[in-house]
Amino acid sequence: MKTVKISASVLASAAVMILGIAVGSVFISPADIIRIFGNRLFGTSIENIPASYVNIIMEIRFPRVVMAFLTGAALSVCGVAVQSVLKNPLASPFTLGVSSGASLGAGLVITFEFYILGSFTLPAAGLVFGIASMFLMIAFASKIDRSLQGSTIVLTGMVLSLFVNGIVTLLANVHDDKYKQIMKWQTGSFSGKKWDYVLILAIIFLICGAFMFTRSRELDLLTFGDEQAGAAGLNTRAAKASLLTAAAVLSGTAVAFVGVIGFVDLIAPHITRKIFGAKHKILIPMSAVIGGIFMVLCDLAARVTVPPNEIPVGAVTALLGSPFFAWVFFSHRKAG
Repeated sequence: MKTVKISASVLASAAVMILGIAVGSVFISPADIIRIFGNRLFGTSIENIPASYVNIIMEIRFPRVVMAFLTGAALSVCGVAVQSVLKNPLASPFTLGVSSGASLGAGLVITFEFYILGSFTLPAAGLVFGIASMFLMIAFASKIDRSLQGSTIVLTGMVLSLFVNGIVTLLANVHDDKYKQIMKWQTGSFSGKKWDYVLILAIIFLICGAFMFTRSRELDLLTFGDEQAGAAGLNTRAAKASLLTAAAVLSGTAVAFVGVIGFVDLIAPHITRKIFGAKHKILIPMSAVIGGIFMVLCDLAARVTVPPNEIPVGAVTALLGSPFFAWVFFSHRKAG
């Protein structure tokens, strides 16, 4: 049964990606898309397909869809790790302060136009500030609680995030001419993303995702609590630090390239647990698939809901994620 579910999920991801490529200001049939891919891979004929279709698919829609899928996959895998490490069903990479730190880095670059790395300056600043915020949060939390209990990390991350978000809001309001650009970055977008961004995120995803997958047993143990994990011989402090660092690097990279997109890392892991169970050797890769599907559909909704305008994809995930967050919160309170 589990094999059937996995196969169905993989096929669904392929279908959703084809749909994401097909739909836009110009609809391109799935048959033409497959023929164009066949031409690129095997040199098959694409007679009677307009050259503009090839350009639209290969240079605009395909990299955008792949970037959306990778972002959803990356954030979902990070959500699985963070929720297991902190033993909190509502935890996410945002809990680590990564997104707020990335927002501050991006806000500073936008405000002062310090583009020393060209188009990579903004994502580089977002990544550096995002990871720095996470390390600052862990350093502060360890001063309060050397065992790094999940509740301590969650509360410390929330305080840090609120403080840094306050700085970003102040920065945006003081510099009126940059307000719209800063706020747009904070709501996320896959528009205009090219293959160089896709390649970098794919490499980081493979490295960090593989690391977390190889730590599946540690994540299984941490889910049961520090005492049980320690009794099984696990150095819980070291395990938490390494897993949270991997989650921060991966989520920070995703956020740095596309802006702040919330709730994917909360929704996808919960759906995946309901379908596939709680074993991390299955949970991690399938969360990546479910998260990728969800993100591509959200980006598609952002593109087609109010044509010809495009709404921020972060607004779509927030509209879906807010009631989901409330459902998870109240269902766990009722269960407790």
